[in-house]
Amino acid sequence: MLWPMIAVALGFLGIAVLGVLAIRVFAEVRRLAREVGTATERIQRAAQDLERAAVPLASRMHDVGRDRS
Repeated sequence: MLWPMIAVALGFLGIAVLGVLAIRVFAEVRRLAREVGTATERIQRAAQDLERAAVPLASRMHDVGRDRS
């Protein structure tokens, strides 16, 4: 009777450990998703800034090309 009780206790402990690890993985995945979202927003802002900065430069280059003709 002792061995089956030990087996059941070890099985329960194994499942409990797996549950704790699953919760930790879930929390890290959520943290990673937030970081990816933040990085995506930063990249979008940088792309918009670059686009805004490129418009005057492109118009100047267009004017320079027209002056040469």
